[in-house]
Amino acid sequence: MLNYWLRNNKVAMVILTIIRVYLGYEWIKGGWSKVTEGFDASGFLSGALAKSTGEYPDVQTWWASFLQHVAIPGVGFFNVLVSYGEFLVGLGLILGTFTTFAALMGFVMNLAYLLSGSVSTNAQMLVLEVIIIAAGMNAARLGLDYWLIPLLFKRKRNTLDSPSLGLRNDQSEAV
Repeated sequence: MLNYWLRNNKVAMVILTIIRVYLGYEWIKGGWSKVTEGFDASGFLSGALAKSTGEYPDVQTWWASFLQHVAIPGVGFFNVLVSYGEFLVGLGLILGTFTTFAALMGFVMNLAYLLSGSVSTNAQMLVLEVIIIAAGMNAARLGLDYWLIPLLFKRKRNTLDSPSLGLRNDQSEAV
């Protein structure tokens, strides 16, 4: 019942738009500062790795292994990925463009921050992103996805009419 309300109700659509724009603002603000002021994740990654030891570690061993063997050696790549990733997630959420994908990528980043022992606003943002993902298209009806998604599906439908598939227009509808 809650899922139906999230996906179909007009009041939910307005609430989801407010949540979406709030999340987008938070992501774009963080990403823009990283892009314009420069960003180096090596201190954060080293701190997260340090949190994996001791009597009560905040970071699980498997995640610490990922940080040590993948993230820290590839810190240059992760610096760019995080900076532009945050900015693009924010832009997608604010504009309502590829909203579900943007929320999913925000979810992945928030999860990575939480796994690295950084709570901050990540838990709150993660929950809001789950709500947007669960709401599906209703979270983007007041955004560019309202026009963009039907165009993409129309284009996909038109590829069924291509000669390479050997289908005529009347046959493509049956597919």
